[in-house]
Amino acid sequence: MPAVKRSVTALALMSLVCVGVLAPQAAYAGGRGGEGNENTTPTPHGNVTDDGTLSATAGAVVYDRGNNGSGPSVGAVTSTTTWTPPACYYAPKYSPAELKKYLQSIWDQESTGYQWDQEQRDEYENGGETPGTYKDFNKDKTGKGYWWDSYVTPGREGDPGALDCDKSIFWVDKGEAPPADIPQAVTPEVLAQLAYAEIRVPSTKVQLAPQDTTKVNLPTWAWLDAAEFKPVSVTASVPVLGIEATTTAEPVSLKIEPGTDDATTYPASGVCQNNGGRIGEAYAKGKADETPPCGVKYLRSSGEGSYKLKATITWKIHWTGTGVNGERGLPDGTFGAEQDVVVQEIQAVNR
Repeated sequence: MPAVKRSVTALALMSLVCVGVLAPQAAYAGGRGGEGNENTTPTPHGNVTDDGTLSATAGAVVYDRGNNGSGPSVGAVTSTTTWTPPACYYAPKYSPAELKKYLQSIWDQESTGYQWDQEQRDEYENGGETPGTYKDFNKDKTGKGYWWDSYVTPGREGDPGALDCDKSIFWVDKGEAPPADIPQAVTPEVLAQLAYAEIRVPSTKVQLAPQDTTKVNLPTWAWLDAAEFKPVSVTASVPVLGIEATTTAEPVSLKIEPGTDDATTYPASGVCQNNGGRIGEAYAKGKADETPPCGVKYLRSSGEGSYKLKATITWKIHWTGTGVNGERGLPDGTFGAEQDVVVQEIQAVNR
């Protein structure tokens, strides 16, 4: 695409990221939020309804995080592959009147230069007789379609991939598909990928017995709090298009890395699988002579310090959405954390 055509789109991205200025958007923040959700006007940084579960980006995509992980210790999962959610995408952004107001504010400042501004005027305001041009911003089609433009996925503003969506603002009639040469156009699958980026899961601190301080050659049991480690999900939707997708993450395994080679893990791989909705087994009185199904045995004291035990959960991620039969997979995600374990040298242990 010629640099001239890309100029307005690039400037729009810079305005959103650096200035936070955007033409008014359709007032909508619908979705699956809990009681008390109200329609709100999206802003560049999103807004949250009274119940704290529903928010919107600067335009078309609405996120319902009511079933997401919550609390100060949650974090984003990282794909186990090189795949990442899209850094940018295209979706409805302007009505004819909104696009006119937005572009004229740019032209009035001559911010892209006279020649470029005039070419944009010929494309969106003065055209209509040749393919790819429009008359008066398609004012005669008000209510019959939307002007689509690029969006940067929240949190990815500095990502080089955010510059991949460099196509000029384009029109799509209601009920029609966007041009086939735009792979980043929003679809249920793209919504599922955007929702993936919004998934938050608990910090992976495992329960240990003995807790925090253990003994050399003493098997330490490890398990997860079943009440905290459960499936989470985020729903992303584009209300004006009537499409949505829900992405769900389920904990499937826990990997234990003792923080030293002088240790034995249970099982030997260090990977504890989800078994009947739980990972690992809580220690109980009378199990002292049993081998834990999930845990670690340290073979050497940590001395005056401690070992950094790292626990990483693998989350199986799948989605379902508008027009999709059954569940479809996305790359697994992981999230881990370290915790200190003190190992003391005791020759004989009275158990």
